[in-house]
Amino acid sequence: MSSATGFKREIKLFDAVMIVAGTMIGSGIFIVSSDIARQVGSPGLLLVVWLLSGVITLIGATSYAELAAMMPKAGGQYIYLREAYNPLVSFLYGWTLFGVIQTGTIAAVAVAFARYTGILIPWFSETNYIVELGSFKISSVQLLAIGSIILLTWLNSRGVKNGKFIQNVFGSTKIIAILVLIVLGFAIGMNTEAISANFSNMWEAKKVIVKDGSIVSTESLAGIGIVFAIGLAMIGSLFSSDAWNNISFAGDEVVNPSKTLVRSLAIGTGLVTLIYIIVNFVYLSVLPLNEIQTSPFDRVAATAANNIGGNTAVIAIAILIMISTFGCNNGCILSGARVYYAMAKDKLFFKQLGTLNKNGVPGKALSLQAVWACLLCLVGAYNQLLGYVMLAVILFYILTIIGIFILRKKMPDAPRPYKAFGYPVLPILYILLASGFCIVLLVKMFDVTGWGLLIVALGIPVYYVINYRKKKEEA
Repeated sequence: MSSATGFKREIKLFDAVMIVAGTMIGSGIFIVSSDIARQVGSPGLLLVVWLLSGVITLIGATSYAELAAMMPKAGGQYIYLREAYNPLVSFLYGWTLFGVIQTGTIAAVAVAFARYTGILIPWFSETNYIVELGSFKISSVQLLAIGSIILLTWLNSRGVKNGKFIQNVFGSTKIIAILVLIVLGFAIGMNTEAISANFSNMWEAKKVIVKDGSIVSTESLAGIGIVFAIGLAMIGSLFSSDAWNNISFAGDEVVNPSKTLVRSLAIGTGLVTLIYIIVNFVYLSVLPLNEIQTSPFDRVAATAANNIGGNTAVIAIAILIMISTFGCNNGCILSGARVYYAMAKDKLFFKQLGTLNKNGVPGKALSLQAVWACLLCLVGAYNQLLGYVMLAVILFYILTIIGIFILRKKMPDAPRPYKAFGYPVLPILYILLASGFCIVLLVKMFDVTGWGLLIVALGIPVYYVINYRKKKEEA
């Protein structure tokens, strides 16, 4: 059955769980543990970073689910912020989602997809430049990343059935494959020397600098230094745990949304958090910490696979990661365009984006999202894209969770099929932990994260210009 907006309710519980889990599991879990290990310099703190990120994600998702069940509309978080605050705040979220959050994530994951393709086809390399114009260069990896974004956008423009089919196939395949990796890691890959080295001295924290595959310097961490190191290390783990909110963007396409959205958020985030922690135990059982820190191109999963089963296992893990990143980007591309559609319906974005194509999906919004994501593939390395994305992501999550408190006062009688678990204690805990993470980023990485803030700030004059024109047209 179609909704009043023209969307088709095609997404059932399994589909929704695959969108949550499939968009969360992208490239991060196979890559970022190397950087985390360099930042915190101890096996114990590596696990703490992933555990803390998982706790934050679970609290955020189970709190956010109250709003998803209350307002299951296309646009998700954009709608929640509009109702809790005002159109300016929701516009800034949508503007930032388009400018850096969703498109930056799509670009980063596409680059990771292309990077791992290079294991199978060495021609795809970050040093193989196809275009060289002075300092501007386009590598074969960037070219493949752009091609994958264009392909997935085209597939999703052909209808939500296509999108959810791709998500179900790739999402379930990669979860099964990761579970096989875990079993093989514990069954045949366990390295007694690595286990002894990693778990006999778990908490001695030393930040390391790696150059050309070798550790060139170390710095002991203590006190506030450890806190900052954990905060910086969480950029990668929180990025790997993000995108769980994407299912809410497609609220008008979910069957029985008040129940399905809540269940999919809880099941999807819980499943992925558990998988991430176990995978890191596998890394630490197969590789000594220094090998995790110095994995070539941060391909820690490939390094672990090589120790488990040689070149055959490396090829298998490369295929797994290609499946994982392809499926992750499919979910991000499918869902993100729904927010720009909702903004256009509010007359706060390009009018043409507020239309559905003959297949019942926002085709023009999908196309514009693809164009910008492709451009982002050209402007930064993987870690830079994470820095641009994460501060903005967490700031808007904080505002959204605060919105639960605001809406309980502002709309006390509104139907709430589900209420935030552990309210008010757990939502407040989320706000405090997430705010601490943002402070660390601002203090230690302002030169990178500042660009994300700048994109948010640029949205303010844009909003007033759009609003002025909107009022002029209505007059």
